[in-house]
Amino acid sequence: MPRYSKILVASPRSKFILVRCPDCGNEQVTFTQATYSVTCHMCGRILVKPTGGKALVRGELLKTLD
Repeated sequence: MPRYSKILVASPRSKFILVRCPDCGNEQVTFTQATYSVTCHMCGRILVKPTGGKALVRGELLKTLD
């Protein structure tokens, strides 16, 4: 019987985050590695800006969702 070694499975580098808008207090869920700017649905302020890797969070980061 052949012996099998552990099979490595790649895990994603980005996670969901909950961000609060500093202007109106609206909360939205987005990615940590967003490829597009994320704007607030209520007031239109930019909450997350892409940088090519991890996105720059301009709102208040409330929690990381697993």
